[in-house]
Amino acid sequence: MHPPTPAAATVLPVGESGAGQRLDNFLARVLKGVPRSHIYRIVRSGEVRVNGARAEASQKLNESDQVRVPPIRTAPPGTAAPARQYPILHEDAWLLAINKPAGIAVHGGSGLSFGVIESMRAGQEGRFLELVHRLDRDTSGVLLLAKKRSALTAVHASLREREADKRYFALVAGLWKGDAVTVNTPLHKFLTVSGERRVRVAAAGEGQPARTQFRPLQRYPWPDSALVTATGVPGLTLLEARIHTGRTHQIRVHLQSLGFPIVGDEKYGSEAFNRTLARGGLLAGLPGNARMFLHAARLALNHPHSGQPLVLTADWPEEDARWLRRLSELCRPSPQS
Repeated sequence: MHPPTPAAATVLPVGESGAGQRLDNFLARVLKGVPRSHIYRIVRSGEVRVNGARAEASQKLNESDQVRVPPIRTAPPGTAAPARQYPILHEDAWLLAINKPAGIAVHGGSGLSFGVIESMRAGQEGRFLELVHRLDRDTSGVLLLAKKRSALTAVHASLREREADKRYFALVAGLWKGDAVTVNTPLHKFLTVSGERRVRVAAAGEGQPARTQFRPLQRYPWPDSALVTATGVPGLTLLEARIHTGRTHQIRVHLQSLGFPIVGDEKYGSEAFNRTLARGGLLAGLPGNARMFLHAARLALNHPHSGQPLVLTADWPEEDARWLRRLSELCRPSPQS
């Protein structure tokens, strides 16, 4: 049983079920219906204490830790996350992998009451279920969840040691020149004046190391010069991105820094290009596009229990697959070589 949502300042034992969990995830589990944005706020303000001391949201908890939680107004009845099913790629006693749709956050926060994890827990009757990793709201594809604490700990260790192989597909504005490229550019997270989380290429002496390998899969040159003029680029390129580090918005910012923004990326893409593409009618029948073309296509790792290789793959959402097929018909794509 989870501890009740506190109505006054309360000290909660972490216990075996919370051992190894991040503080923000522990609070999200205990404080049912409280948005993540509020959880981060009370942690930053120092209202949440671990063993009497201030703590970071990312701090890992020990079984013997005591967490002080301030009085919190929880969500009113009727606002709990509705149970929802997603396409299952793999499921056993330790892991659950789904093909996450685009446009759905993996967890609540930033104005969202709930996301994938909350809606999936709603159908689990209190059983353990935690996100192993995260995907951006507008990114589709392979999302892995742990059904046991031991599985979560083991896979996190594998990710830290960079033993897992994570690959994405990204459609970018521009025609990629040459073959594969490895980007080793540190990244720095910051907040805008409005409080929005953003990432940029780090200045000297700051930021976290980030490494991404990009490989061209298909080039789509525009069939006439009028489209080059209209879009400002000579065509589009489908890339495979393999990430060796898991930094926030890593693929998106690395591609922006190379001059190949992801099609439909509202944060790091080209506003003018996206607006032109979204209008539809381009290329005599290419439908308008309203989403970011970034897809988690493959995750390969060793199973946390058996140790055997586990390869998870997810196809593009059907709407995106149709868009890409139409693009291929219209642009006479050229291969990577």
